[in-house]
Order: sequence, then structure tokens, then C-alpha cells
Amino acid sequence: QVQLVESGGGLVQPGGSLGLSCAASGISFSIYSMGWYRQAPGKQRELVAVINSGGNTNYADSVKGRFTISRDNAKNTVYLQMSSLKPEDTAVYYCKLTRFTNNWWGQGNQGTVSS
Repeated sequence: QVQLVESGGGLVQPGGSLGLSCAASGISFSIYSMGWYRQAPGKQRELVAVINSGGNTNYADSVKGRFTISRDNAKNTVYLQMSSLKPEDTAVYYCKLTRFTNNWWGQGNQGTVSS
């Protein structure tokens, strides 16, 4: 049974930072790709960042240079550090675990950027 538990999120002012964590259980974590997605009000869910089993990363153009995805295989955890936040970053953030054709999603947590 695969479980993903997200933590973090909250309310910050523009220019601030938020850190998100997603801890996985029930898997051999190191062999999976991990991603962060977000869904803003009225919009489709979009890819934010991904890190594969080899540690290679990719970012959406909208967050490149501001967000950092990382993983700690010993802790079965993937992180998303978000800095220089903008109001348009406001969304529900979801972590995703991928192995071959299988996907597992976290429950999501709200990140709000507002003054």
C-alpha cells in the first residue's frame, strides 16, 4: 500500500518563501520519480517540478530559478522549496509518485501568496 503524506503550505506575502514536503511509505522510494504539481482556481493542474530516480530535475518555466525540488531517499521524502513567491503561485500543491505507468498522488495542500 503506497501512501503519500504532504506537509507545508500556508499563507505568505509576495516575495516570501514556503517549503513543502511529501513523505512516502510502502515503496522502494529511490526507484521512483517524484513530482510536484499545482492547481490554481479555475485552471488545470500543471507540472511544477519533477525529479527522477537519477536525481535529474525539470521545472516549469514559470517557477524556474525560484523553486527547487529535491529528494532524500533515506527519508523517503521529496521537497519543494519555493522562494520569491508571487500571487500567481497561489494554488493547491500536490506531490506525485511515478513508476512506469503507475501514479500515486498526495492529498494536496494550499499555498496562498497574498498581501
